[in-house]
Amino acid sequence: MTTASLTAHLKMLSSDLFEGRAPATRGGQLAEQYIATQLEALGLEPAGDNGTFLQAVPIVESRVDRGFTLSIPGATYRYMKDVLAFSGKEDARVQVQGDVVFVGYGINAPELKWNDYDGVNVKGKWVLMMVNDPPAPDDEPTLFGGKALTYYGRWTYKFEEAARQGAAGALLIHTYESATYPWQVVQSSWSGTQYSLPPGEGAPALGVKAWISEEAAIDLAKRAGKDLDALRRAATRRGFTAAPLGIRAAATLQQRTARKTAHNVVARLRGANDQQAVVWTSHWDHFGVREALPGEPKDLDRIYNGAYDNASGVAGLLEVAKAMARATTKPGRSMYFVFTTAEESGLLGAEHFIAHPPLPPAQMAANLNIDGLNYLGPTTDMVQLGSDRSTLGPMVEALLTAEGRVPGTDTHPERGYFFRSDHFPLAKAGVPALSISEPKQFIGPNAEALLKRQEAYNGKEYHQPSDQYDPTWDFTGGLNDLTVLARLGWQIAAAPEMPRYHDGDQFANARAGQR
Repeated sequence: MTTASLTAHLKMLSSDLFEGRAPATRGGQLAEQYIATQLEALGLEPAGDNGTFLQAVPIVESRVDRGFTLSIPGATYRYMKDVLAFSGKEDARVQVQGDVVFVGYGINAPELKWNDYDGVNVKGKWVLMMVNDPPAPDDEPTLFGGKALTYYGRWTYKFEEAARQGAAGALLIHTYESATYPWQVVQSSWSGTQYSLPPGEGAPALGVKAWISEEAAIDLAKRAGKDLDALRRAATRRGFTAAPLGIRAAATLQQRTARKTAHNVVARLRGANDQQAVVWTSHWDHFGVREALPGEPKDLDRIYNGAYDNASGVAGLLEVAKAMARATTKPGRSMYFVFTTAEESGLLGAEHFIAHPPLPPAQMAANLNIDGLNYLGPTTDMVQLGSDRSTLGPMVEALLTAEGRVPGTDTHPERGYFFRSDHFPLAKAGVPALSISEPKQFIGPNAEALLKRQEAYNGKEYHQPSDQYDPTWDFTGGLNDLTVLARLGWQIAAAPEMPRYHDGDQFANARAGQR
């Protein structure tokens, strides 16, 4: 593994030539073929469909007309400025009209005795709700993970539960604090082409899935004669009762939809035990090219190059694959290198992979995921999300101790990174998983400045065209992390017993019915 080789991959994948690597586009296909060609050159076996490196992932592509509005008596909320929306249905024209009900955090968690939908019927109605989890009170400090975001706090869950409850439309109230990113990230992530997996037969679907700005949500509640802040405060406590706002909202969503195919790129390094495997994941996709808005300069950069997110992770995994392929002995268990599609659209490629795996999930020893590689220099710490949930933790700590380093901690648990990348679908299936995350303990005289630079990424470059390769990037620390991951993967492959989740962990029982 070398900086030169890693940087070459990163520069190519994040170049304008790849047009932002959106799934099922020319740029996306170039990314798939580039990765497949690199894996073939390493001598790895194809592990996709029909003897190829490509695993087909059926997706629904949709583009919402920018004339979308959300209307209530006396006010209209406009696309981009006030609201961003798409549909869970494939109809060209979707209409939703109904009463608006404030449902707090929109959570139904029986195991925590928390149900924001208790005693209210939202069928055919709009639900207005907050992002994130309810805060943990002093007498229940670990409720909903304490300061850490749980899956109940994710926007994906909110829409899933609203659909299960029979709602026709859902409005997520955006705040920087609750979403953990600014409105501009919602604008860039939710405008333009959107992707989803084809719905299952008879599965519930929302007519309109939308984000609404805090200012617009406050105005909506005020026009209904309600104080949104008071409603939100009430929803933080047990015993909250959903509140019909006594106002109706209407929206007509027009869209162009098409069934298309994107691909995961999958390769195998055969191990001595080919019935079990270590699975590596890293997503190759990003947001493509944003369409021009009226009045914008023609030379404005609208390509989402996704250099850090996640050309860096793909480049890193290609380096790991190279190191494994050049080893003089076989790994104890096989290695699968999976470069997923449509991660940015809700982990779609990973969801498809675990639903159509090359071997049973129960035979996957572990999943090691790379979603962003340290480009700011060496650190004393290494943050691997999820390692504390399983027996992977002590293995990681031993490797780091041998190098004079320490396991880092997630300093932004409120962002819920563990639930936002491709290891999560595998974790839900019971596969012990971890994902590399942002370190904090930089080394050298510029350590404080480097930390500030990293902290600024979430608000400035995340999901923006400005996430581009910078020749000043220093992958010394990234290569150190890749070395630890490679050694960890090799040890997992050689271990007599497969890793397992700790008793009591939410994923510990997932394998009970797989054996």
